[in-house]
Amino acid sequence: MRTRRSLTLVLAGLLALGGCASSQSPVLYPNEKLKQAGREQADREITECRKLADAYVQSTAGKDVAKGAAVGGAAGAAIGAVGGAVSGRGAGTGAAVGAATGATAGAAHGVVKQTAPSPVYKAYVNRCLRERGYEVIGWQ
Repeated sequence: MRTRRSLTLVLAGLLALGGCASSQSPVLYPNEKLKQAGREQADREITECRKLADAYVQSTAGKDVAKGAAVGGAAGAAIGAVGGAVSGRGAGTGAAVGAATGATAGAAHGVVKQTAPSPVYKAYVNRCLRERGYEVIGWQ
């Protein structure tokens, strides 16, 4: 019972970490266009360019979560089997606990990864903003 409670706390913590991630946004160099347009207009144009990127750039979010869960589950099962055998609780029990923990950790990592825009998405937004006269110096 104690192991189940500990596992529940670990899984809840991992899921909470996934929810804390935030999406990145372009940072603009204060060139003449930005000075002329103002921050509010620039933000509207960033939003427009992001909507266009959403429409034209294929997302890998679902694949990232599924891949993370699969890799984490396999690694967790292997580590859990060893831990179960060493602790005397049995390799099968350890593998099951390890697989569940690893799959959740992998899925949480996939969720965190999906919140960061892909390089293609960033390139699309950067070009869209450049064509409108802005200079993107990075993302944060």
